[in-house]
Amino acid sequence: MTFTGGDVYQFSFEPRDYLTSFCSFGKGRDDILNFRLQKCFEAFKSGDLGGDVLIDIGTGPSIYQLLSACQAFKSIIATDFTDKNRQELEKWLKREPGAYDWSDFSKVVCELEGDREKWREKEEKLRSTIKHVLRCDVTKSNPLDPLVISPVDGVISTLCLETACKDINNYRSALRNITSLLKPGGHLVLIGVLGDSFYKVGQQTFFCLPLDAQTVRGTVEDAGYTIKEMDVFLIPDVASHLDITDSYGNFFLVARKEAQD
Repeated sequence: MTFTGGDVYQFSFEPRDYLTSFCSFGKGRDDILNFRLQKCFEAFKSGDLGGDVLIDIGTGPSIYQLLSACQAFKSIIATDFTDKNRQELEKWLKREPGAYDWSDFSKVVCELEGDREKWREKEEKLRSTIKHVLRCDVTKSNPLDPLVISPVDGVISTLCLETACKDINNYRSALRNITSLLKPGGHLVLIGVLGDSFYKVGQQTFFCLPLDAQTVRGTVEDAGYTIKEMDVFLIPDVASHLDITDSYGNFFLVARKEAQD
């Protein structure tokens, strides 16, 4: 399908429709969501990932990818391209009426950590760790332009680059752009989809760049990383999701940025 530009995202991407379809248990996607939560839990509890600041590139309206990360980093900077997504995220951070209910996700993560009943404390921990919600644009050499910040210890990006890039060259460029935010020795966590050419949010269909695991791995290595882990989850029943997406799998990747020669 035709590439979906930023102007369409700004005006036509409805956060609540997205959350209902892609971030809700009981909609036939529980195995996908559990894969992501499990892998985040394992990665951030390992002790290898952590430090002062984590930047989440393309947070969207969601927080589940950060529930484990807030234990490993002192502060988190959330970012997104669209105003509506940042507003939806701020609504949850400020506990405003009508904010999205993430308790199902928080309970899953707390159960992985050993005590499902501590989910409220988990959410408060995350709220206190997210220090800023900023605009980002991965097509810019500095995705946080005009803000300039010192390189950070960690960058995470979930389901962002493949939706923001019209071809593999743009994907490579966007990865280099977000890499510029990371210290040498810092870690990248990349969560994405494989084989996906579209996804549907409400009545609006959005482009996605179809990727395979080999392309992702090569692009990350070419950007100056050593890959520490890459796991792929193959969706058991692709046909059951074709009304909203045609992805055949998810991947979870952790990589270390190497020092420049």
